[in-house]
Amino acid sequence: MNIVYFVFESKEMKNFFKVILDFLIPPTCPVCHKRGSNEGLCPECFSGLEFIGKQKCARCGRPLDVFLPEIENICGQCLKKPPHFHRAEAVFKYNDTIKRLILPFKHGDHIELTELFVRFMAANNREIIDKNQVIIPVPLHWSRLLKRKYNQAALLAKRLAKRHHKIYAPLVLKRTKSTKSQGHLSPKERSKNVRGVFVVKQPEQIQGKNVLLIDDVFTTGATANECAKVLLKSGAKSVDVLTIARVVKN
Repeated sequence: MNIVYFVFESKEMKNFFKVILDFLIPPTCPVCHKRGSNEGLCPECFSGLEFIGKQKCARCGRPLDVFLPEIENICGQCLKKPPHFHRAEAVFKYNDTIKRLILPFKHGDHIELTELFVRFMAANNREIIDKNQVIIPVPLHWSRLLKRKYNQAALLAKRLAKRHHKIYAPLVLKRTKSTKSQGHLSPKERSKNVRGVFVVKQPEQIQGKNVLLIDDVFTTGATANECAKVLLKSGAKSVDVLTIARVVKN
């Protein structure tokens, strides 16, 4: 029994069988579907990804053209109107390549991409993950969840929490209204669209704790900011935000 357990549970054996399987059936790139991809993406598609990098606003994570490493760099928008969240981070700039990964993950049932995204999020944002004790996904309204069948933010949050031994608390936040899609709304319209739609259902889970809020894409930050506001009002010590990608407008 111990030998069988070792064969199937040993990390080394799992890696060995993965190498053999990848050799016999080479994995395909989820973007272009070419064979022979490494770490999930082929070299061409990997080169199409744009990492955010370190020259960014210390609050919202917006890439900055002018950056002074010896000080805390804050963008003009965050200076003018500081967000409720303490810090927002994303791995990639939202471009055509990452879009071709996120849309199938979000709308096309390609939940197998969860692990790929989580690896990128963990590798590039370990500091923000280590700081927080509780990981919470941005919730979907029940009607949209019923239609989509799953919440992509919850898949990411659950895997991150398990990987880094954090508390996964998917029921803390609830979306009380089915809002219209944010896709074609202006920043002001986005803020108005999500105002008052989130409530905290389990405040005891977050009181006095640092909370990490997970979503797939950070666009204007309206949703993340509204979530952070109600979490802080319910006793969270701080709220950080982590997403796969963020929209960067020149």
